[in-house]
Amino acid sequence: MGKGLIIEGGGMRGIFAAGVLDFLLDAGIAFDNVIGVSAGACHGCSYVSGQRGRAFAVNMDYLDRKEYCSFENLRKTGDLFGAEFLYHTIPEKLYPIDNAAFQASGIKFQPVVTNCVTGKAEYPVVTDMKADVEWVRASASLPFLANMVEVGGGLYMDGGIADSIPLAQSIRQGNEKNVVILTRPRTYRKKPGRKVAAALMKWKYRDFPNMVDAYLARFSTYNQSLELVAAEEAAGNAFVIAPMGDLSIGRAERNPEKLKKAYLEGYYVTEACLGKLQEFLQEIR
Repeated sequence: MGKGLIIEGGGMRGIFAAGVLDFLLDAGIAFDNVIGVSAGACHGCSYVSGQRGRAFAVNMDYLDRKEYCSFENLRKTGDLFGAEFLYHTIPEKLYPIDNAAFQASGIKFQPVVTNCVTGKAEYPVVTDMKADVEWVRASASLPFLANMVEVGGGLYMDGGIADSIPLAQSIRQGNEKNVVILTRPRTYRKKPGRKVAAALMKWKYRDFPNMVDAYLARFSTYNQSLELVAAEEAAGNAFVIAPMGDLSIGRAERNPEKLKKAYLEGYYVTEACLGKLQEFLQEIR
């Protein structure tokens, strides 16, 4: 029976998950399989490599640098979050990912990506954070705010378009017990997108109709995933960690006080449920 960890994304809102992951590292809690979406994939790398505090630092230490996040980046390169800075300068020079520890962890790590042609979610296995980093970049490449990412001859974008909460995939892979980190409160349900956004999506990505369809149906697939989470939790097969309320953090949030507060909420919410979490995980043999 495998143990799965699912990490929802949400742009800078994902710093809540960074707090959860740091507590899991402090408590020595490990998983067989980690599946992260968008920002959740970015933070999941640091968890797998065992680098406590790295996900928080990467989000906080470079907020004032235009290479990190700026409309100048978007205008010049098509990426609001600087791809070269985030996926090469930081992990290779400024705050290196411990690739040796990542590879030695024994954890199966998968960033969720959306295939731009088929509109379907894919779950590549990342075994080397240098060779495979483009999968992580693709997972966090948001429509309108990032370029499509070419990997292995295919074009990919944000995993949240097709599968924001990949619990079903984790179950299909044999993880019968799963911990799900959400970055919105339990009561949240997604509403249909605005008509203007839908029209822009249809125009900008008119050559990728399947991805457009997935984007337009996202509110429905997202809420269906939450129904599965609730059902699995009721059956004793899932353990949910979520914010207590709305984090009030935008996808490109730059307010360090808000970000730190969300991180600490993630840490302390997880600490508060440690006993129940340990009991849940002890049921796994």
